[in-house]
Amino acid sequence: MLYRPLGQSGSSVSEIGLGAASWWGKPQFPEAKAIGLVHAALDGGVTFFDTGSSYSAGQAEPRLGRALKGKDISKLVVATKAGTIADGGKVGRDFSPAAVVASAERSLRNLGLSELGLLQLHGPAIAELTDELRAALSGLKARGLVRALGVNSFDPAVIEHAIGLPELDAVMVDYNVLRPEREPLIERAAAAGKGVLAGMAMAMGHTGLKVASLRGPQDLWYAARGLIRHPREVREGARFKFLNHLAGMTGPQAALAYVLASRDVSCAVIGTTRLAHLAENLAASGMEIPTEVMARIRVQQR
Repeated sequence: MLYRPLGQSGSSVSEIGLGAASWWGKPQFPEAKAIGLVHAALDGGVTFFDTGSSYSAGQAEPRLGRALKGKDISKLVVATKAGTIADGGKVGRDFSPAAVVASAERSLRNLGLSELGLLQLHGPAIAELTDELRAALSGLKARGLVRALGVNSFDPAVIEHAIGLPELDAVMVDYNVLRPEREPLIERAAAAGKGVLAGMAMAMGHTGLKVASLRGPQDLWYAARGLIRHPREVREGARFKFLNHLAGMTGPQAALAYVLASRDVSCAVIGTTRLAHLAENLAASGMEIPTEVMARIRVQQR
């Protein structure tokens, strides 16, 4: 596993991180398997774990905490998110300073940590990034409860605004072969000293037409979510199915190598519920996209 600086935060992270979310955190997915994936990721050199207070209906954070219990976490950056709240089967929003501080404190208890490596605001609007909220975030840092601060948003305008906020150390954007338009934004963030996390780095498996490959309940769940929430990506992913027929790397490895070809990206975050997929993805660290393949990707991105 290779490692990269998380901007100017002072932390370094594995260039491939594990997302602890979605089906991974749900009770329907056996906890022993979920914890096994975290342990395998640790054995593979992963030092960045990304979760959220509202993920998996609020079940992801406590599960990740149980997975990390008893492990050496001194070199880890455990990231979570605040601002969204699991409320039964729905997700609510509260970016008030008091709510965000309470969420961070609750996340520390859920995760069994004394300090969060990174606290990200989860999909805020620009208007919600108030002076009062930023002061509250800085207060969490001053108390030693949070090492770094960031914003996770798939709205370019929000990320552009966040780049100019000195309190923030990192941004998470949706960057993959289907999102080349994020590259100038990523360059500006890195130039401003922000760590850049690539969410949806695998394009949700759509370059491999995962929605047509159903082998278990998690596949059905992910396929349904993709078809409902991301129909454009499902359609456009078919243009990149050639990535699954390359010599020397698999389609998922090629998708990750594309993201990591940008030195401005600190970490590509993946999610999986299968050990074989995890091993395959972690093996992408250090792989390089051949020049001719990158040229073909660029043609398809036009």
